[in-house]
Amino acid sequence: MRPATAPRQPAPRLGRGWYLGAVLSAVLALGMCLLGWRQADQADRITANPVRVQGTVTQLPGGSGSYSEVGYTAEGRRLTAADLWLPEGAGLGDTVCLEHAADDPGAVRVCGNRYPQPVGITLARTSVPIALLFLGLCLARILRDRRTRPARTGHGGVRTTMVLAAEGMPALTHGKRSRRRRRGGRRRQS
Repeated sequence: MRPATAPRQPAPRLGRGWYLGAVLSAVLALGMCLLGWRQADQADRITANPVRVQGTVTQLPGGSGSYSEVGYTAEGRRLTAADLWLPEGAGLGDTVCLEHAADDPGAVRVCGNRYPQPVGITLARTSVPIALLFLGLCLARILRDRRTRPARTGHGGVRTTMVLAAEGMPALTHGKRSRRRRRGGRRRQS
């Protein structure tokens, strides 16, 4: 006689939130790295060969959805730059000193600033480490679950095969059809 054993409870599955969190934090880290790299690249190009121009403030930041905007003329074209850090007390129509790269008049910053949009650099510096930390946490949790899962479900294939054999498949019942029960139970015989 075999000793009675308690049925094995299936291990809880790892939720999809961990995978989604890993993907989103990787995308956030990559996006912020690209933003920071673009700002640093523009700053280096401006520093290498700066051209000073005068710009006019055409829009001031007024809430969460609007940014500052400065219009300027470079290489005979009228251009605008958005989201620049303006000097304190700047108002609409005020003149602002700008520097742009000689090879790219679209790469512009306010004179005296290091980066074209310092907010982008600050955002990248704070969000990339946080996103990478969260990505590492998610990946560690996923890998820990994957390492322990094969030990828990090692005999899943054999169990499935036995269940299919017990269902009465024609190949395993020597060509005889198995009886399938209807939903309402057995049919009444008259």
